[in-house]
Amino acid sequence: MMSWKILNISLALTFGLLCAGKQSFAADYYLFSPSKKIKVTINVDEKIRYGISFNGQELIMPSSISLKLSGGIILGKNPVVTGVRTDSIHNTLYPVVAVKNKEIPNDYNELIIDFKNNYSIIFRAYDDGTANRFVTRFKESIIVEDEEATFNFKNNNTLLFPENFEFRTDASKPYLKERLSNISFNRFSSLPALIDFENGLKMVLLEADLEDYPGMYLRGNSNNSLYGKFPPAPAKQTQRMDKPGWDRHILISETENYIAKTTGTRNFPWRVMIISEKDGDLLENEMIFKLSQPPKLTDVSWIKPGKAVWDWWNNNNITGVDFRAGINTQTYKYYIDFAAKEGLNYIVIDEGWYVIGNVLNVAPAMNMEEIISYANKKGIGVFLWVVWKALDEQMEDAMNIFNKWGVKGIKVDFMERDDQWMINTYHRIAKAAANHKLMVEFHGSSKPDGIRGPYPNVLTRDLSPGLEFNKWEGRQANPEMAVTFPFTRMVAGPMDYTPGAMINATPDDYAARYKNPMSLGTRCQQLAMFVVFESPLTVMADSPSNYYKEQECTGFISKIPTVWDTTTALDCKVGEYVSVARKHGKEWYIGAMTNWTPRELNIKLDFLQKGNYTIEFFKDGINADRNAMDYKREVRSVTNTDELKIELAPGGGWVARIF
Repeated sequence: MMSWKILNISLALTFGLLCAGKQSFAADYYLFSPSKKIKVTINVDEKIRYGISFNGQELIMPSSISLKLSGGIILGKNPVVTGVRTDSIHNTLYPVVAVKNKEIPNDYNELIIDFKNNYSIIFRAYDDGTANRFVTRFKESIIVEDEEATFNFKNNNTLLFPENFEFRTDASKPYLKERLSNISFNRFSSLPALIDFENGLKMVLLEADLEDYPGMYLRGNSNNSLYGKFPPAPAKQTQRMDKPGWDRHILISETENYIAKTTGTRNFPWRVMIISEKDGDLLENEMIFKLSQPPKLTDVSWIKPGKAVWDWWNNNNITGVDFRAGINTQTYKYYIDFAAKEGLNYIVIDEGWYVIGNVLNVAPAMNMEEIISYANKKGIGVFLWVVWKALDEQMEDAMNIFNKWGVKGIKVDFMERDDQWMINTYHRIAKAAANHKLMVEFHGSSKPDGIRGPYPNVLTRDLSPGLEFNKWEGRQANPEMAVTFPFTRMVAGPMDYTPGAMINATPDDYAARYKNPMSLGTRCQQLAMFVVFESPLTVMADSPSNYYKEQECTGFISKIPTVWDTTTALDCKVGEYVSVARKHGKEWYIGAMTNWTPRELNIKLDFLQKGNYTIEFFKDGINADRNAMDYKREVRSVTNTDELKIELAPGGGWVARIF
């Protein structure tokens, strides 16, 4: 269980004009991070504005924030300060599921400004970023018509911008590289977005502790600024019946003239600005987790991360058996046997096990009790795929059946929205699953937003174009994106990418194939993903038959943990290459990947303690630029004084275990 004990220490801050009682004149307040590298300046005048500097460099110029409520009430307009409180917090968090680290130092300074009319704003300054949020104290429920969240950058910086054309959390969006001034009023983006200050500094914009409120998007205005944009609350939702897949898509046919109707006494989501001096710092950042709520669960012993094998990507394309492969009992026993043989933890049974629209109507060829009983005897847990809508309509009945069968978790799919109503659906499912001791994988989802704090049974989430997109012609899952996600999408939290393709191709050899798919990039890049990408439920995408044919690689993959004691970024550059070392128990793992540019990396092993070690590593073969499946395995001795020279082919990778 994570620790949330807080040490409260009075914090000496530098204030501008301030009086202890009501204030009706301009005042400046200053908040510094523990190292004093980050300075937040809050100006209270006719509006509330904040600015951010790092080591004296102004990053965000004065930017206004406010909440517009119904009845013409604007929290932040002509504000009157009634009090100021400060804290300096120093504690350690122990996450139930250690995505990056089993211990997380949690050090920050906090400034709380109370205002007349029952609201406050909290500002926090960490050494790696800042956050702010509104707090309200109204007796009755309130309607939030809009929120003003402004980010005024000093310069026309470069932005990595996953552009949206509607309020839909679409994982297929690539990260466009744009100047801030090129983002017009009508262009907007989902989060996270990354700003490059072009002197090494980066900033990632995110949000945390999102509950009973819509997710934030960012729009431009053809200037150096970004502005919060929020999906309106649905007024009327219509079942789509006009094409296959009708069970999963609910159309919003009418919207309200507000973004949220919510309780009057509450904390609003954190607006998060993560700052990194080096690109690799983003791989180590834990701010979203630190800004999350503590666990709402008392018993977490049943939450067990692990690795799974999966059926959908490989289309149940298994060979060398004497039964007809497909969505049937024999096929899934085959998956269970493979998982048990390779030391995996779970299988994921995807679409087809139940009749569309009714989770309680099991497909005729599937004997769920027999399958799951067989799995339990082999020590293998089962995750079941479900469409969110069917699950939501049959929640208790479905989860009672899952408990009766012995299911360990659910893969909930096709939400694809983050308006207030759908955000509440995420929480409703997470809570119900926790009550039934079921782990959750949210697929077809919005970004991680802090829900794994209160509900650590939520192991992983989507919103990345994983290998599934290589079943179609889009080529979104490619080496360029693979070395972008760790610094963008993955900063928000665990990422359900489903790596592990055993058929690998160069761009010239690649073809989109639905039934026998392949990956773009080398075999070793696929192996490295198991270390670079973070997901406490890591799902191996390919067919057991292909894994049996590639036993050397499969045996290595099966050893790689899915949770970590320590994460250490190595040599990294956003969108170009990434390398990271992670420790689990007494073993270290290193993963490195590049985009389509071949390159050499030098990796120092000085993160190891003194002593003699054995390193087992897989590297791109000498012909991997021609045949992406070419690789070589080597084993030798190393010490902490060694420096490894890593050669990466185009779209290549390198992965090692040190023990």
